[in-house]
Amino acid sequence: MTIINCSNGENGVDASFELAEKTKEEANVYFKNQDYQQAIELYTKAIDLNGSSAIYYANRSFAYLKTECFGYAVLDATRAIEIDKNNVKGYYRRASAYMALNKPKLALRDYELVTRFRPNDKDAKIKYDECSKIVKRQAFEKAISVDSLQRSVADSIDLDTIVVEDSYDGPRIAEEGITPKFMEDLMKHFKEQKRLHRRYAYKILLDIKEYFMAKPSLIDVSIPESSKFTVCGDIHGQFYDLLNIFDLNGVPSESNPYLFNGDFVDRGSFSVECIFVLFGFKLLYPDHFFMARGNHESKTMNQMYGFEGEVKAKYNAQMAELFTEVYNWLPLCHCLNGRVLVMHGGLFSKDGVKLDDIRKIDRNRQPPDEGIMCELLWSDPQPQPGRSPSKRGVGCQFGPDVTTQFLDDNSLDCIIRSHEVKAEGYEVTHDGKCITVFSAPNYCDSMGNKGAFITMNGKDMKPSFTTFEAVAHPPVGAMAYANSIMNFFM
Repeated sequence: MTIINCSNGENGVDASFELAEKTKEEANVYFKNQDYQQAIELYTKAIDLNGSSAIYYANRSFAYLKTECFGYAVLDATRAIEIDKNNVKGYYRRASAYMALNKPKLALRDYELVTRFRPNDKDAKIKYDECSKIVKRQAFEKAISVDSLQRSVADSIDLDTIVVEDSYDGPRIAEEGITPKFMEDLMKHFKEQKRLHRRYAYKILLDIKEYFMAKPSLIDVSIPESSKFTVCGDIHGQFYDLLNIFDLNGVPSESNPYLFNGDFVDRGSFSVECIFVLFGFKLLYPDHFFMARGNHESKTMNQMYGFEGEVKAKYNAQMAELFTEVYNWLPLCHCLNGRVLVMHGGLFSKDGVKLDDIRKIDRNRQPPDEGIMCELLWSDPQPQPGRSPSKRGVGCQFGPDVTTQFLDDNSLDCIIRSHEVKAEGYEVTHDGKCITVFSAPNYCDSMGNKGAFITMNGKDMKPSFTTFEAVAHPPVGAMAYANSIMNFFM
């Protein structure tokens, strides 16, 4: 608890409390205007003035949820509950954060308490019931899973048995495979809100899985001196913004190579369209189009944030399982001209990690809760030196000294990562050695941020940034296919 200076007597304490309340109200305004970072700063100021208010901690916890700082959200919600054991919002916030961290058992305890406090709250009852189902489902899946004996979904699919109806008017994959014309037709087809026939959808997934299985966890990319190379960050199912990137920067080709740095799906409600276009270009230009795994290319995230629900709605459950198999084989990072390392999340909780350590990672699995693979997908930079526990509750936060040491150990110039929303779509930190790029503008149809992509040439590898605003999309909002329990507005 913050100790308040009482040198001015009782009136001084009252003045501090009054100022704290005024600051909280100001923070609420910023929160309503979706300026969550400013809201967090003001809630923090209010807490400094009056650390005994459960409401301030509960409100800041909500703002942390909005910025995906789930670890911090848990801490603040817990503090609110410690101050006031009857603070229902604290239990709500903590339960939401636990769900985001894939800890449904812990969330269930909090939802149960909420239902006790509010027995007539229908939303609380729905969340409790849904969380209970998730806990039971995960227990069942764990009980029946035997990884060494589990048959691959890919092995059970026979394309020859999938008939393409005469009425289908969409793009078709010919015997020669994917062509530029197919990709052009596919993007037009998707833009018109039509679906790729499941025969061709399955073929893309089977072919891309076979391709990625033969590749290492770290991909070395050679960029000729005179060539342009583009790095994009999170897309998150924002298909129409993906098309806008291609309008601004040109469609992928052998002379216009791209790297998409993870989180292709979830949240945005056109994730199926995004992933098939990206996989299609990868198959068309395997040596000039690259994809890295993000923290959202995982089964648990897809179950919660919408991709699994979207695949089931547009295709079927079998295809959702096949996507999980494919994602397990996505490379974890790329090294550009031996100078720039690109990963989705960030660096590590321990010094001494070498590129060869990354190459040796057995990535064919769901992301673990700790270790090099986890941190590549989840970690974030921080401005201060050293390391800190992750604001997300997974991975770690690393300072400029950690970045410098890693680069020196591996003879690299800088790292490029994604994973975080940035107001301008990108951010350069750690004395220019750590660059964040995020390519989903107006993230979740609510954040108001710009998107960005990076271009560089092989000669000097200096990054150039292009920013862009969100474009209109059909009236299907973000999180339309997400699990209902992921509503953070309670």
